[in-house]
Amino acid sequence: MCHHCLSSCDGFSRREMLASAAGTAIIGGLLARQVQAAGAAASRPTTNREMPEVRAVFIRPKQDYWLGWPGTAWDKNMCGSFMDECRQLVGQFAADMKIRVSWVDEPLHDDAATDKFIAEAKAANLDGTIVFPLHFQNWPQVAKIADSGIPTIIFAPLGVCFTGHIQKIAKQAGVYLASCADFDLNPVRFGLRMIRAHHDILRTKIAVLAGKQGEEQVLEPLGLSLKFLPRERFVEALATVQVTPEVRAIADDYKKAAARIVEPTDEDLIHAARNYVAARKIMQEEGCQGITMDCLGLVAERKVPTPPCMAWCKFLDDGVSATCEADIRPVMSQELCLKLLGKPGFVQDPVPNTVDNTFIGAHCVCGTRIFGFDKAPAKFILRSHAESDLGVSLQVIWPEGTDVTVMELVEPGRMILGQGKVIRNYETPPAGGCRTSVELELDGPPDVRDTQGFHQLFITGKHVRDFQAYAQMYGIATEHI
Repeated sequence: MCHHCLSSCDGFSRREMLASAAGTAIIGGLLARQVQAAGAAASRPTTNREMPEVRAVFIRPKQDYWLGWPGTAWDKNMCGSFMDECRQLVGQFAADMKIRVSWVDEPLHDDAATDKFIAEAKAANLDGTIVFPLHFQNWPQVAKIADSGIPTIIFAPLGVCFTGHIQKIAKQAGVYLASCADFDLNPVRFGLRMIRAHHDILRTKIAVLAGKQGEEQVLEPLGLSLKFLPRERFVEALATVQVTPEVRAIADDYKKAAARIVEPTDEDLIHAARNYVAARKIMQEEGCQGITMDCLGLVAERKVPTPPCMAWCKFLDDGVSATCEADIRPVMSQELCLKLLGKPGFVQDPVPNTVDNTFIGAHCVCGTRIFGFDKAPAKFILRSHAESDLGVSLQVIWPEGTDVTVMELVEPGRMILGQGKVIRNYETPPAGGCRTSVELELDGPPDVRDTQGFHQLFITGKHVRDFQAYAQMYGIATEHI
């Protein structure tokens, strides 16, 4: 959509659609009812510890037993080695994620021991518990821990439950229950990843450069903090950034890595690299770990020589949230994606293909590390920002056949989700719109015109159940897009 032609056929401007009224500390009706002043939020960190603290425990009958799952043979031949393996694997996971996990010395056997465990966990203000039930008679004790209000990971190895044991508890808020035969404990690893992600989100503050006023706010139940700053702050910061060796190196890195360069000049690349340094400077000065900005306004008023597209792409590839247009919804979504999955999503403008019933997403900011920071970057072409034909953006090529999750936190407590597959990339021209332009075949809705959301994330991989698990653990409602 052209920034200079803001009206839509429905009578809403692009800015009204984004619900990001510049110049105020009001996010918009979409989010305002779930925004709380900093310091008044229910999920603010209650400790200053840098590492989440988790306690792990086994639950089993006190005496050796005969009959009953997982079976006398398993208890005699496997139980001890399984417990040893659990301690070893969980220790490895905790070290990798910088989580402090302590173990209860002896398995819990009855209600009294379970009540003591819960009381001690609450007194320690734990970030979570891990429960390993080792017999199907102990589900009442597991349920007590799940009801404690402490985020609870339950690993039920094949042989300790029937459907009836877990139907209720597996869907309970604050619980992640994995009933499976994955004896490498990958679900436990993911459960700890959720705890780590939540811990980090509670300690993350995003700089929102929009309008003239400043205020801090917290988005609940997500727990993410926002620090509103005047939009002019970016112009002022950029004026202080000279063409340093670092700026030249950033520009050269993109020239060397690009598959092709179409519109941008060397001067454009230098300006784009200066944008990165200016934004980093603002975050450092304000104690923020991510950024979003009313970038289209600055470009329209020609207050910056180039849009910040390339700078935002570099931040995303560095694992730092950088989102467009001061829209808070993709800010929330990108933060969760980065912290939970360890890779950036692609924030895009949605376009229904009503002929083929497919879904196109296009934007001028897309990181290249879409498969993960430990994976090879995606191929990209250096282009101009399409709406203004200024500066540098990335046209990132998404491989056909790639599985894609579509996710958006449309409110701090409501998430929409869908699954799709890449069927093609579009060139601009002949197409109009933004430079990275990707078409998906979706799993629904039946009519693509009914798809919910705006600025949804495209995320490589099948992650619907991952996001559903996080949402259940931390009080976020989910629905299909």
